[in-house]
Amino acid sequence: MRVQAVHHVAIATRDLEKSLAFYCGVLGLEAAPRPNFPVGGAWLDLGSTQVHLVVHSDATFRGNDNIDNNDCHFALRVENFDDALERLNRHGFTEDGGTGKRLLVKRHGPAGFPQVYVLDPDGHVVELNAEAG
Repeated sequence: MRVQAVHHVAIATRDLEKSLAFYCGVLGLEAAPRPNFPVGGAWLDLGSTQVHLVVHSDATFRGNDNIDNNDCHFALRVENFDDALERLNRHGFTEDGGTGKRLLVKRHGPAGFPQVYVLDPDGHVVELNAEAG
């Protein structure tokens, strides 16, 4: 078997509208056509990869609002790190932000490229990173 690429990442959500506001409104992802599954959800397009939001209130959710970059997460590569950070700031996300609005920024971490971590409305850790520059 030869794996070709990551096709999609499925993210459980309790509230589809809040998740869409975050992934589309804050992060700028765009909705893609989705089959009529028996559960609610949305597909968000990232070119050859997608994020699938799945309404599933009984899914496993993190039990706290701490941003732990070693916890399960997925990463999105952005074109410009400073622009991404500014966009998050405009939406109220800051390093000293309150519950649900906090960022963890690592401009010069061991990965060798800048990273910022944020929680989605259901507490899933999302990393945004860019090429070192």
